[in-house]
Order: sequence, then C-alpha cells, then structure tokens
Amino acid sequence: MHNKPSEALDFLIRAMAEDPSNAIIFLYLGIVYEQLGRHDEAIAVYRRALPIAGSLSATVATNLGNVYFNRGNHAMAEDYYTQAISHNSVFPNAYLARANTRISAGNLQHALTDYEHYLSLEPRSTQRSNIESLVNLIRGEFAQEEMRRLIAEEEARRIAEERQRLLDTVSASLQFVADSSQGISFGAEGVEDYEGVFELD
Repeated sequence: MHNKPSEALDFLIRAMAEDPSNAIIFLYLGIVYEQLGRHDEAIAVYRRALPIAGSLSATVATNLGNVYFNRGNHAMAEDYYTQAISHNSVFPNAYLARANTRISAGNLQHALTDYEHYLSLEPRSTQRSNIESLVNLIRGEFAQEEMRRLIAEEEARRIAEERQRLLDTVSASLQFVADSSQGISFGAEGVEDYEGVFELD
C-alpha cells in the first residue's frame, strides 16, 4: 500500500504459503511482480489465482491481460479481457482495456463498441473526455472510409458506363460498314453472260 513492492514481496510469498487458497494474496503478489518488472512470475501467479478467484475472477483475468498487453502480446491480452467480461459483464476496466488492445490491433469497430460500453458503465470516468475524443476520431475515420467507398463505387460506375458507350459506338460503326458493303460488286459478279461467237476483224 505504500508502494514498496520489494519489501512487500517476502511477506506476500510467506502469506501465500500459509494460505494458498486466498486469492487476494495471489492478486497482490501478482501486482508486486508487475511493479518489479518480473512479468513471467506475475503471469504464473495470476494463472494460479484464476481458478480460485471467485468474485475476483474478472480482476485477475484483467490483470493477466494487462501483463500480456505490456509484453506486446495483444492477442493473449484480448483473450483475457474477454474472459474477464465473461466472469463479470459489468466490469468496466475490462472493456476499457480490451478497447485499447483492439485499437492497437486496428480493430476499430469493436474498439468503438467497447469504449461506448465502458462509458455507459463509468459515466463519470476521469478519462471520459479523452475517450470521447477518440470515439469521435474513430467515427470520423468510418465516415471517411464510407465516403471513399462511395466515391470508388461512383468512379467504377462511371468507367463502366463509358466503356459501354465506347462498345456501343464501335459496334454501331461496324454494323454500318457491314450494311454498306452489301451494295458493292467485286470480281465476276457483275459480268453479263454473252452467248455466240466472237470474231476478230
């Protein structure tokens, strides 16, 4: 509580040995390991705590997600945040953490949903203005993407129409040439058939 993790470590390890079913001890020990930068040990402790965490399951799973997020493993982080939400569907920290993870992964649509869910659970959050700014940016990105899609569709339609007009023009021109050629005689087609003997003077 006085932010002295190194001094707390030995006490928590002894407490865990004396009461291995006490999830709160595991939770604090995991936090101490995180503060000390000993991430592998934090993960190990949180995983041991999860099956016995009971009402603290969402907190433990969220802390596990945080460790993985800090290590750059966003897929595992998201999995544990989702697990936290499955333990407690109104646990706001898990929604906020998962939203941040999804932003890092480029999953803007689902991040937006999580941010909105978080704000509905924590309407007085001190981070509300920052989150709302981010939400507006995401919505603006969606609007721009929709505009780009509409412009691309319109451009594709215009090109298709121009191509069709060109095909129609060329086709009509070829038809005209074919029709005109019907009145032209070539070779022996116009030679009359004469009977009799030709004499030379």
